[in-house]
Amino acid sequence: MSFAFFFPGQGSQSLGMMNGFSGAAVVKATFDEASAALDRDLWAMINGSDAAPINETVNTQPLMLAAGMAVYRAYLEAGGKAPAVAAGHSLGEYTALTAAGALDFADAVKLVRLRAELMQDAVPQGEGAMAAILGLDDDAVREVCAEAAQGGVAEAVNFNSPGQVVVAGDTAAIARAMDLAKVKGAKRALPLPVSVPSHCSLMKPAAEKLAEALKNVVIQTPQIRIIHNADVAAYDDAEKIKNALVRQLYSPVRWTETVNALVAQGITQSAECGPGKVLAGLAKRINPAASCSALTDSGQIAAFIESYA
Repeated sequence: MSFAFFFPGQGSQSLGMMNGFSGAAVVKATFDEASAALDRDLWAMINGSDAAPINETVNTQPLMLAAGMAVYRAYLEAGGKAPAVAAGHSLGEYTALTAAGALDFADAVKLVRLRAELMQDAVPQGEGAMAAILGLDDDAVREVCAEAAQGGVAEAVNFNSPGQVVVAGDTAAIARAMDLAKVKGAKRALPLPVSVPSHCSLMKPAAEKLAEALKNVVIQTPQIRIIHNADVAAYDDAEKIKNALVRQLYSPVRWTETVNALVAQGITQSAECGPGKVLAGLAKRINPAASCSALTDSGQIAAFIESYA
């Protein structure tokens, strides 16, 4: 049976997030490799008592990539076979490309830390914001953003599932968007605890610098088909992959379309490869035919291999 792997992005990190793999040497080894690439101890960071460092964007992005790859390697070591297709939510797209052999792991770890730095530098602290709008359809959220912008930036940036859309932009414009969404019938409008307004046009300066950095990064032909966030398309050509990664910084994450496209292709089974269960939960809400298992510990890996692999 063909199945997909999904790799989570920022927001799924937590202290002790790899505790479910305490017996898997490959998990610690993967973190050691990532730590060596950055010259900082990522393993100590996730196993400490202070959550502040792991929630800093410049740390979160390499941590989540290392975590996703650690779980994927543990899965392969346990006898799992490669998925037919993979996708990652935002940062998770880099993990997917690494799992597919398109990016070298050490290169990917350095690249996502640079990506995080560029994103943080693009918008001064406090001047950008993100919020989740719950209970409005996609077009209604777009209309809210258009009305709330008032010369600033307010854009729908993460189409996570029907009725769950994230908006990003200038702090004042996003505050207006939250108020307006409630007026127009949203069940909730929640500010997100992030310091960077990801996937909106404010990220274009960061995207230009990322494009320059990518010129020096080797990308191989992916051994697994990867569905990109920006256009729900797959590429074999290195330059097209780099272009998709650049566009991803200032374009919406089209996750609802991604899951629906896979179901339309007959791929209804999937696994979330990394900490947390966010993408597994979204899959159920996006399409009733989609079934996603969260590989949050060694037992879940064994169960998935037994069921599907």
